[in-house]
Amino acid sequence: MPTLNDFYANKIAVVTGAGSGIGRSIARLLARCGAKVHCADINGEAAATVAGELDNAEAHTLDVTDAEAVRALADKIYTKDGRVDLLFNNAGIGHAALMADTQLEDWRSVLEVNVMGVVNGIHAFLPRMVQQSTVAHIVNTASGAGLIPHPKMAAYCASKHAVVGLSTSLSGELHDSNIRVTILCPGVINTAIVKNTKMRGETRTHQSQTIEFYEKNGAAPEEVAIDLLNDVRNAKLFCLSPRTQVGIGWLVYRLSPGLAIRLMRAQINKILGTR
Repeated sequence: MPTLNDFYANKIAVVTGAGSGIGRSIARLLARCGAKVHCADINGEAAATVAGELDNAEAHTLDVTDAEAVRALADKIYTKDGRVDLLFNNAGIGHAALMADTQLEDWRSVLEVNVMGVVNGIHAFLPRMVQQSTVAHIVNTASGAGLIPHPKMAAYCASKHAVVGLSTSLSGELHDSNIRVTILCPGVINTAIVKNTKMRGETRTHQSQTIEFYEKNGAAPEEVAIDLLNDVRNAKLFCLSPRTQVGIGWLVYRLSPGLAIRLMRAQINKILGTR
């Protein structure tokens, strides 16, 4: 089996949400393995900072909810590089609140970024990736919340379940093509997403405690990047990271949904500091 360096050397990669967290770690590891990385983020300065650290990278300011902007980015990259070997639809936002406290505007923003952001990436890049003569890969970032119910996170959970559903369907469609699909399902990861997560009601009053929990107990995003690039190399459909944390929860849910929901309720209450 080729090493990561052998597999990713000279690949052309696009990473959305590359300005921080898991996206930044993916971009950094890809670059260390010899890939050219297009770092896209709604925060253009953050994308530029990450790209500036890497040997062969370009920064792009990108709002993934803007389908025309995503298409324009695809046009730009294909004009310059001629192909895209790896597309990481990674940009996403968090949300936590009781269903009764969740506003319609929250639903719209979460679904626009977490679901339509992925759809826009696929829509802009896939038709051209299929025309390439080489094998290419689409990686869509979902979450452990896309596999296991998370009380008090219904909007986020729904968006990530949608990413899992569309990605598995896409994988089935592309089975006989040159395109592979991997779904990234991270668990509790120490990134800034919690600091930027919109919380309402009782969850909002405990946001500082939630941030502290993630900082203390969350896995490093670099660990996720390593797991992911290994699973992409091995053409795995699902990447669970940390593997044990997410894997056990998913197994319990598949065996006993009721038990899994009770366990997740207790876990979410612990994380959010609520009852």
